[in-house]
Amino acid sequence: MQENELISQCERELQPQFSLLEETAYKNQCKVMEAFQKNKIALRHFTPSSGYGYGDEGRDTLGTLFADVFGAEAGLVSPNILSGTHALTVGLFGLLRTGDTLFSISGNPYDTLQEVIGGKDIGSLADYGVRFKKCELKEGAFDMDAIREGLKDETVKVVFIQRSRGYEWRDALSEEKIAEACAFVRSCGFQGCIFVDNCYGEFVEETEPTQNGADVCVGSLIKNAGGGIAPTGGYIVGKREYVDKIAGRLTSPSIGAEVGSYAFGYQYFYEGLFLAPHIVCQALKGGLLIGACLEKLGYVTSPAVTSRPYDITRAIRFQTEKQLTGFIQAVQEASPVDSFVQLEAWDMPGYEDRVIMAAGTFVQGASIELSADAPVREPYIAYFQGGLTYEHCKYALTKILNKIK
Repeated sequence: MQENELISQCERELQPQFSLLEETAYKNQCKVMEAFQKNKIALRHFTPSSGYGYGDEGRDTLGTLFADVFGAEAGLVSPNILSGTHALTVGLFGLLRTGDTLFSISGNPYDTLQEVIGGKDIGSLADYGVRFKKCELKEGAFDMDAIREGLKDETVKVVFIQRSRGYEWRDALSEEKIAEACAFVRSCGFQGCIFVDNCYGEFVEETEPTQNGADVCVGSLIKNAGGGIAPTGGYIVGKREYVDKIAGRLTSPSIGAEVGSYAFGYQYFYEGLFLAPHIVCQALKGGLLIGACLEKLGYVTSPAVTSRPYDITRAIRFQTEKQLTGFIQAVQEASPVDSFVQLEAWDMPGYEDRVIMAAGTFVQGASIELSADAPVREPYIAYFQGGLTYEHCKYALTKILNKIK
């Protein structure tokens, strides 16, 4: 079967799933629009600020806007949050103290958070006397018995959930599963903070973790919530008491969220949030199409094409390192930026293994744009994500199919 014929067949078969994703995008767009109108967003909110940023209305309103979209009490949105890992780090350091325990109920956190939690003599949580423990997921679901047992430890102050798969062969966690886990944690008598790493999951469903029992959720603006336009930044939303503590760690305990300027103005952060529901839908549709075509060619992908995706990433399993790197290179060659670059695996900061990463993006490393990466280790699994337009995903797919043949 020729590439174009295969793609057309898969597009026809995927129409019911595409319709469901478009309906979700519309509901999320309505939610975002209502938040914009409630907060009376005006041109003055895009204005740059300088110095301390006292009375920076654009900064303060942006935090409130995100909080309203995510159904939270308060929000902290800042270009000074450099990445998803930084947002998580600021959040955890803001909430945990010496003698406390961080309890992950979704297994190991993402690679770049490992050193933040347990690194030696680098200023990690462990260096400050914060303990870490975990329980694994059980066949992709929360292990309630293990959670109950873990919560018997009275030093647990933060329960951590990672929504996305990271570099694991599992589906992302649905909002339904997150809601069940949050309710169960509370039923065990836990009074601390339930904290969700929301990276890659924003606007994939109609609700967010803070609407389903989580106290705090965080993410990056060069992923879903920035709509492909935000040039940097991250967000933290949740209960006000927790967001205030975290703000004191982002700046200093004496000033919290009262300072912080941005000389380039806030238009792209507001506009990115406005575009995010549509952009996420484009990425999800593109990921489904790529998964469907590769499955027909005999590759195993996760989540299965017959399942609803709960984040924008798709894992694809290959037999050899050469197949893996070939796939990643094909994504780079189909990029609008740096398409001529020949990729090689390298020792990226924060990762245990060499990583090969395709990111020919307008915003450096933005994984809401068409991108792919993989640790070079067995089993050979590539993680594909993003796509600002469905058409770009489809174009890239033709390159991928030619490459892997």
